[in-house]
Amino acid sequence: MKKAAAAKSRIGTSAVRSGRLLEILSSFPGRPVAVWGDLILDEYLFGTTRRVSREAPVLILRHAGSEFTLGGAGNALLNLKALGAEPHPVAVVGRDEAGRTVLNILKKNRIPLHGVQVRTGYKTPLKTRILAGEENTRKQQILRLDRESRVPDSAEIRGSMVRELTHAARRCRALLISDYDYLTVQEEIFRRVLPRFKKAGRPVTLDSRFRILRFPGVTAATPNEPEAAEAARSEIGDDARRLLAAGRSLLSRLGAHALLITRGSRGMALFEKNRPPFLIPVHGTTHIVDVTGAGDTVISVFTLSLACGAAFAEAALLANIAGGLAVMKKGTAAVGLDELKKAVSTEP
Repeated sequence: MKKAAAAKSRIGTSAVRSGRLLEILSSFPGRPVAVWGDLILDEYLFGTTRRVSREAPVLILRHAGSEFTLGGAGNALLNLKALGAEPHPVAVVGRDEAGRTVLNILKKNRIPLHGVQVRTGYKTPLKTRILAGEENTRKQQILRLDRESRVPDSAEIRGSMVRELTHAARRCRALLISDYDYLTVQEEIFRRVLPRFKKAGRPVTLDSRFRILRFPGVTAATPNEPEAAEAARSEIGDDARRLLAAGRSLLSRLGAHALLITRGSRGMALFEKNRPPFLIPVHGTTHIVDVTGAGDTVISVFTLSLACGAAFAEAALLANIAGGLAVMKKGTAAVGLDELKKAVSTEP
């Protein structure tokens, strides 16, 4: 039955030549893309294993260093910048140390800050990962601590975001929505600004951790397989029939033109209106180093490709290659334009 289901779908990448993909990539530099979503600060603490504590059965670590990077919408912004685009954030940070660090990272990467509100009473989401190991060995994550809050329900905040998004509908070529459920992205605002992007002919893409069906009418969404299964209320696993049923159901309920489901080591599945599903095998090795932030890389490349006039299948192929590169990097690391071009050039 699985073979029969797969036979009704498009499989492989040979239909699109690498030359066409390189042509799309050549259009990336300077392309303005708005990113509306939750800015998250990722903190990494590195330690060297010393011994087990006498006070409790826990490891004692010698602190060896720390570093910060951006997660959520921030990672999408960094990916777009690395691809040569001009990202424009529409977001909120707290008036706190984490918020200042987020702003400093954006500023360092020459990402404009005029669309980022700084608000008292809101704590910038901070995710601290502790990684440990012996001397001269790869450090493994042993603990993650999340400090979270939600954007206040404020008419002033909503009004500012509507104004920024209205401007973005005129000056940007696409809108990328990165929703990690901290309520930067609000349904009321979405309903007000979506028609403006549609009228301007701008693609609107969605990556929503828990609320994908709350934002109907987007051009495309890019859930991972567990998110798609939860939204479709169906277990998928390695059952091709369930995958196809869940994809078609979500595409219809979302009212989108396309749905790209990322499947980890099983690649991706693209669903489009009135077309057979397109099953794309994973790019590169299935031995993954770190999946952190890979979804942000996928939607960044997918959105930017659509902003450059790519068809959904072309955008999905480029996103799949970029995702394969991202999971071979440690932590939330961006994929650069030259790196992506090289990978496309070596595709069989």
